[in-house]
Amino acid sequence: MAQKKSVQLSGVVVAQTELSSIDAERGILMYRGYDIADLAEHASYEAVAYLLLEGDLPTDDQLAAFGEELARRALPGAVQALIDGNAKDASPMEMLRTAVSLLSFSDPAEAAIDRENERRKAVELIARLPTIVARHHRLRNGDDPVAPDPSLSYAENFLTMLRGEAPTESEVRAFDVAMILHAEHELNASTFAGRVVAGTKADMHSAIVAAICALKGPTHGGANEAAMRYIGGFGSVDAVPEGVREMLAAKETLFGFGHPVYVTTDPRAKILKRFSEQFSHDGGDPNWYALTEATERAVHEQKGLWPNVDLYSGSLYRYLGIPDDLFTPLFECSRVAGQAAHVLEQHANNKIIRPAAEYIGHGPRGYPVVTRS
Repeated sequence: MAQKKSVQLSGVVVAQTELSSIDAERGILMYRGYDIADLAEHASYEAVAYLLLEGDLPTDDQLAAFGEELARRALPGAVQALIDGNAKDASPMEMLRTAVSLLSFSDPAEAAIDRENERRKAVELIARLPTIVARHHRLRNGDDPVAPDPSLSYAENFLTMLRGEAPTESEVRAFDVAMILHAEHELNASTFAGRVVAGTKADMHSAIVAAICALKGPTHGGANEAAMRYIGGFGSVDAVPEGVREMLAAKETLFGFGHPVYVTTDPRAKILKRFSEQFSHDGGDPNWYALTEATERAVHEQKGLWPNVDLYSGSLYRYLGIPDDLFTPLFECSRVAGQAAHVLEQHANNKIIRPAAEYIGHGPRGYPVVTRS
């Protein structure tokens, strides 16, 4: 019998990719050869999305042209009607999942999987997902939706649509970096789900809907929301060590810690931690950074676990005024660039993905025959 693993398929190579690489021992993540620390320092989300889709960082002219494509953020009428008619009934992830599926209805080449059409669909999805999330959020709160502004950057436009007012420069940069850090991460559960669907030669929208469904679960996309829930429950920094001890004793999941790949601190967590700390200096109660940092220390001391990307993304988003149940939709707004790039890669050299399973059920059994008298 094969050895059981806590993470299925861990370490099993199922595809080749040029999109990202992970050094698990040293805690290094690269997009197409670029360290994410450098991208977070110097690039924009638009430039990173271009890199993932096209293979190289854009020149100034290429970035300007790509920015014009991404500025086409308006939604088709049918998608607006879906959101407007169901804003108070659907959760943000339910709405995002269904709206993305509906986007295919108006696509002029819905079933096409050639490079040109799939690349166009990818850009449209990157551009429109933030509009879906922001429109739904405002309507469910009884606020008028804010139309997308093509003159604004990806990050500034989203925060403006969401909050109804212009964000500060520091808020825009922090959100931009968060989107960069979530854009791609090899064959994570949602990306793998998308590649499996793409492997059947299904279209881009179908693959991305599958990816969204996989991202919805708390052990993947919903982990930062779950982390903030229990961190907030500690109440104070002084209460954190005992709170962690009680969670460990009860065998509760410590969301935001550990990773199927990294054996050290997730490199994305280090960057998000710095931004969270910066916003903590502005005051406010509770101090989300202090609570999160105390949790990081307590968990490492008591369990030896390192933080992953979810731990500090939650505290940062709270400083940006983003509700907890939008954390996972925003994850998808970013990750769709990487997911779409994987679909393009899968379709470029397609083989259906069909793993095997180890049978552990009953041995051969005869069918019970009833003798009739």
